[in-house]
This record gives sequence, structure tokens and C-alpha cells, in this order.
Amino acid sequence: MIPAPARWVDFHCHLDLYRDHERLVRQCDEEKIVTLGVTTTPKAFERNAEIAIGYPYALVGLGLHPQLVSERARELPLFERLLPRAHYVGEVGLDAGPRFYASFQEQRRIFERILRACDEQGNKVLSIHSVRSVSKVLRELEANLRNSTCVPVLHWFTGTRSEAARAIEMGCYFSINIEMIRAEKMHGLLRALPADRLLTETDGPFVTVEDRPIRPTDIPVTVSLLAEIRAADSGLFAQKILENLRMLTSSRPSPEPKKQLNLFKT
Repeated sequence: MIPAPARWVDFHCHLDLYRDHERLVRQCDEEKIVTLGVTTTPKAFERNAEIAIGYPYALVGLGLHPQLVSERARELPLFERLLPRAHYVGEVGLDAGPRFYASFQEQRRIFERILRACDEQGNKVLSIHSVRSVSKVLRELEANLRNSTCVPVLHWFTGTRSEAARAIEMGCYFSINIEMIRAEKMHGLLRALPADRLLTETDGPFVTVEDRPIRPTDIPVTVSLLAEIRAADSGLFAQKILENLRMLTSSRPSPEPKKQLNLFKT
């Protein structure tokens, strides 16, 4: 349940990788920033969940990061044991970048198992990594995540317009960070994505602003810049993102393939 007086959304942040993790959780609560603290390993989940107790703006995701699969694949049984306790799942997905391609087949096996488990249990919101692997991620979602109560959110999406259109048809959301906005080549896509499928994120502390790790409190800048790209009122756009989050956590939207695909015609 999303707190009613929420002001901002950071739907992908590695809260536990900041030195002042507990202080940052309190700060998100004070500033009314709904923040999904994704984890990179199942072993990190319980500690994160414990710290978030009593802070309704701090959400916790159960993750098994694809970049860590070569080291942490053995934690998959722990992931599956913890999954009934987790409404949010992340960070999970695939990474076909050169540094991690050696583990790609194992990543696929793990991701498929995670999706099938989520599909079986239902009522999951997933924050999904898809570096150089968007089409493969979408294929896995189509094959293994059929439960309409599960909603995929594509974190830091860098796919093509046709891949975005396919993801929209499938009911995916997109979480947008400031690095995506900084990349001018992304602006056409950021303008074309449906307003009702957008969320904001930081992916802190891996993204920097002003030579320091970005924090959830920097989200207003991201919202303002994204609104500017889309020629939208910043205040109204912030409210739309909150509305999207509430929709995402209550029920899956009904995709309208033909209408959405038209957005991507050049």
C-alpha cells in the first residue's frame, strides 16, 4: 500500500549500498519519497526488510542481480524460500555485456526460475535489469510470467523503439533515471513512452550528480528534467508518476497494442 501523502517516487535504488543506509531510509520517510530499495543478493533481503520496519515509504525488493550470478547462483534456493514474503522483486534480469557474458546461460536459468516462481505465487512487482538483452528479457517474460497480477518494470531501459513497443503491449512499466535523460539520443524515446507507464528512479549510488552519488532526495530534479523533455508541467507530471505507482501496485493495466505502437512510428 502506497502512503497517501507521498510526494516522489524512486523505484530503483540500492539503499543498502550507502554508508548511511539507515539514515537514508529515515530521510526517504521524512521527505515522503516512496523508495524501492532493491537488493543484489537474497542474503541482503532480511536485513533490509528489518531496517525498513516502521518506515512506510521504504519498500524492499528481493533480488539476485544478474551480474552476481556467477558468484551467487547457489543463493537461488534462499531466494525461493524468501519470495512468499516479498511483494517487490529486484534487482533481477539479464546482462549480456562483455564483462558478464560468460555467465549468460546461467543468468537465463536463474531468471527463468525467478519468473516462474513469481508467476506461481502472483502479486509481484519486478524491477528488471536488461543490459544488452532487452529482447531476451522480453522473451523470458512472455514465456514465464503470465500471471496478470505480476507487473514487470524495466529499469534503466536502453532498448530500441520496437522493443519498447513490444514491452508496452506486454504491460511493462519503465523507470527513468537521470543518466537516461542526460543521453540526448534517448530523448525521442522518453517523449514517446506512454505517460501512464512511467516511473522515476535513481539507481543510486551507481549514478552520480555533482560529483557525488545520487540520492532519493535528488528525484525532484529527475522529474523536472523529464517533464521538460516531454513538454509537461513538472508538478502535474510528479502527480502522474505517483498515480502510476498506485496503479502498478493495485492492478495491472490493460495494454492497447495498436494505440501504443502508433507512438513509435517515425
